[in-house]
Amino acid sequence: MIELSDEVASALSSGRAVVALESTIIAHGLPRPDNLRIARDIEACVRDQGSVPATIAILDGVVHVGLSPQLLEQVAHRDDITKASVRDLPGVVAGGRSAATTVASTAHIAHLAGIRVFATGGLGGVHRGASDTFDESADLPALAQTPIVVVCAGVKSILDVAATLERMETLSIPVVGFGTDRFPGFYLADSGHPAPGRVDTQQEVAAMADLRTRLRMPQAIVVANPLPAGEQIDPALHDRVLADALAAADAHGVRGKDATPFVLGHFHDHTHGESMRANVRLVMRNAELAARIALAMHGA
Repeated sequence: MIELSDEVASALSSGRAVVALESTIIAHGLPRPDNLRIARDIEACVRDQGSVPATIAILDGVVHVGLSPQLLEQVAHRDDITKASVRDLPGVVAGGRSAATTVASTAHIAHLAGIRVFATGGLGGVHRGASDTFDESADLPALAQTPIVVVCAGVKSILDVAATLERMETLSIPVVGFGTDRFPGFYLADSGHPAPGRVDTQQEVAAMADLRTRLRMPQAIVVANPLPAGEQIDPALHDRVLADALAAADAHGVRGKDATPFVLGHFHDHTHGESMRANVRLVMRNAELAARIALAMHGA
């Protein structure tokens, strides 16, 4: 049911550092044909740091951990690639269908495969207005029960960041800023909220992961890696486009799981390429950091 690529299988069996990568950004987060080139660049960032990339996706009912060039091209270009969170996995696999993996499902599959580090863009979290809708990403409960290190740029800035941090505290998910006391906000270097903790080296993250295992804690460790201030979206532009996007979503009755792609699409259309630039840059930085953390966790 789970098929490891030869490269990933060899790395895991020999104790080399491996970094899991999600596929939703390839199939649904980036425009064609740039998505394939960027997916290759993300994998190259991991390899350049000395670790092995393991992009995860489901193709024709088979869960792939590590994609060959041909399979990566399929994820980037096929029109039948849906999006699968953890709850969708049985149906997608049983039905022989194809899907890109979210943060939740990538973390789950990576842990099953024995991969200890995962790099992504921004986490899902508590949606604005969740006190009425109970709309919360499956990423949070998945991270509460999946002992993996997740490197991200915080949570998506279109969410309720304060409520998301509160939920992660309730779920006992350790959260640290990497080289910062502030919690990053995806497109923004600072979400406006303090980071619950701070680390400054990959060795500190590796030590946390070791202690998490020894303490028999089931939670992920979230490492929030901010964009440098000079590479973020202009905060005034961000806030203006976000307000317009939320108003448009409300006017069109967009709710639930459709809200995030709608608002992110609005950002892509109204920031003159700035959101795409920032998105790609933060994913690359997270892949590089995750690769260094994976090496530290393997004693390199």
